[in-house]
Amino acid sequence: MNKKIAIIGGGNLGTAIAEGLINSGFTLPEHILITKRNIKTLASLEKRGVLVSDNNEEAVRFADMIILAVKPFQVDDILGKLKALFNPEKHVLVSVITGITVGHMQKAVGPQIPVIRAMPNTAIAIQESMTCLAGSQNLNPEQISYIEDLFNQLGKAVWIDEKLMDAATVLGACGTAYAMRYIRANIQGGIEIGFDAATASLIAAQTVKGAAELLLKKGAHPEQEIDKVTTPKGCTIAGLNEMEHQGFSSSLIKGIVASYDKIAKDS
Repeated sequence: MNKKIAIIGGGNLGTAIAEGLINSGFTLPEHILITKRNIKTLASLEKRGVLVSDNNEEAVRFADMIILAVKPFQVDDILGKLKALFNPEKHVLVSVITGITVGHMQKAVGPQIPVIRAMPNTAIAIQESMTCLAGSQNLNPEQISYIEDLFNQLGKAVWIDEKLMDAATVLGACGTAYAMRYIRANIQGGIEIGFDAATASLIAAQTVKGAAELLLKKGAHPEQEIDKVTTPKGCTIAGLNEMEHQGFSSSLIKGIVASYDKIAKDS
C-alpha cells in the first residue's frame, strides 16, 4: 500500500494504530506521520522509521488519509485550523473519536471531503479490535475497500449504519469490559474449586479465547457449540441451568440495554 497516512493525536489509540499497521506490514513506517505536542513520547515509533511532528498542518500536507485520534473537545478547534488544507481530490478523513458523527466532521471540513467514522475497541493495541465503520455518501469503492482493509489489519472491521454506532459502542467497546467481568468471575470460581489465581486466569482466558475463535472461524451459532459439551445428566448442563436460574443471560441483556440507555440519555 503506497498511500501515506497521518495520525493526528499520538496518544494510546493513535500509537496503537501506527504500531498495528507497521507490524501487519500494511504500510511502510516512513509512510506514516504521527503528531503530538510532546513528540518525545513518540521516540519508539520514530526509531522504527515513523515520521513524527508537532505540526498538524504538515501532517495534512503529507498524507492521503488523515486519522483523527484526539479528544472530542479538541475536534472543532483542530479541524477548523486545517479546513483550508483539505483537498477532496486527495484526502479522506477518518475519525476514531467516540461521539463525533460523520455530519459533525463534514460540517468542520466541508461536505465535499470523504469522511469515515470508525469505532475500534481497546484490543486494537494487540491487533484484535472489533471496529465498526460508517461513512459519508461521497466515498468511492476504492476508498471503502482501503479503509476496510486497513482496519482488518487491526482486528476485524464491519460496515454498519451510522445510527447503530451507539449500539456498536455498547456491544463492541463496553463489551470488552463485560467479557473481562465474565473471565474474572471464572477465575474466582476456579480459585474456589482448587486452582491458584495464575493458573485459573490462564485457563479462563484461553478458554474464552478458544470459544470465540470457534464462532469466528467456523461461523457456528453458540448453541451448536454448547450442544457439543452438554451431555445428558452432565456437569455442564447442570452448571448452565443453575446460571440461568440465577438470571445469567437476563442480567447480561439488561446490562447491555442499560449501557445503551445511558448513552442515549447523555447524547
